[in-house]
Amino acid sequence: MFGYFSVLAAIPGFFLSSLILMALWGVIAPEFGIETIRYPMAMLITITAWLTVAPLAAVGRKRK
Repeated sequence: MFGYFSVLAAIPGFFLSSLILMALWGVIAPEFGIETIRYPMAMLITITAWLTVAPLAAVGRKRK
């Protein structure tokens, strides 16, 4: 039951993380001469990062 509520609690964080990523990318991208990204691409990058980091965090938590 706890896992279900953890997922629900993470949903707003996902959207907020995507919004922050899009905003910061828009500030940094012109300095490097690369294109800015829109919100759907920011969401894709965020979910990719979360799926990469989540197993590492789970392993780190189990070792303690």
